[in-house]
Amino acid sequence: MLESILPPGVAVVATCEDILDEGLFAEEEQAVARAVEKRRREFTTARACARAALRQLGEPAQAIPTGARGEPRWPKGIVGSITHCDGYRACALARDADLATLGVDAEPNEALPDGLLGDIALPEERAQLAALARERPGVSWDRLLFSSKESVYKAWFPLAERWLGFEDAMIVIDPHAGTFSARLLVPGPPLGDRELSGFTGRWLAWDRLVFTAIAVSA
Repeated sequence: MLESILPPGVAVVATCEDILDEGLFAEEEQAVARAVEKRRREFTTARACARAALRQLGEPAQAIPTGARGEPRWPKGIVGSITHCDGYRACALARDADLATLGVDAEPNEALPDGLLGDIALPEERAQLAALARERPGVSWDRLLFSSKESVYKAWFPLAERWLGFEDAMIVIDPHAGTFSARLLVPGPPLGDRELSGFTGRWLAWDRLVFTAIAVSA
C-alpha cells in the first residue's frame, strides 16, 4: 500500500514477515551488535527490503551502514527511507536525479500510548485532532499525526543533517484528499535556490495500519 502514496519511479519493497536468511554485512552488524532480538529482526528485515529496492533500481546488493543518529546511509545517487512497526517493514528508494529526499512511515492504526500526545502535538494540532475524530472516527488521527511527523523528520534529516523536534513542524491533515502539509517552525536548509519552509505529503489508512509519505522533487 505504501507505493500507492508515492510517485512513479520510487522502488518500494515491503513485507509483513521477517526476512532473516540474507543476513547482514559487517558494517551493518555494528549497528545491532548489542540490540535485543526484536530490534535485530526489524533491522535485518528492513535491510533486506532495502537491498531488494536497490535491485529494482539496478544497483548491486551492498552494505547500508548507519549514521550517527541511526539514519541509513544510502549509496551515492540514491535517496530513501525505511519504516518498521509490528507486522510491517518497508523501504522506499529513488534516484536523487528524480527526488531530493524521501520520508515514509507506517504505524498501527490505534491510539497513541497514554501521555504521548502531549509530547508530540502542538495545541493547534490537538484541536485539529478532536475535529478529525468527530468527522471520521475510523482513523486513529493522533497516530497519523505522529506518523506524519516521523515522515517529516526522515525527509528533513538528509537535507539539514540536524535534529528536528516534534514541536518544530506544524501538521495540517486533509481527511478528504488524503494529504497533509507540514510547516517548519525553524529555519530550513537550502533546497535549490530557496530555503525549505515545509513539506507536503500523502497518507493512507488501510487494514490495521496508517501510512504517510513525503517525496520532494529534485
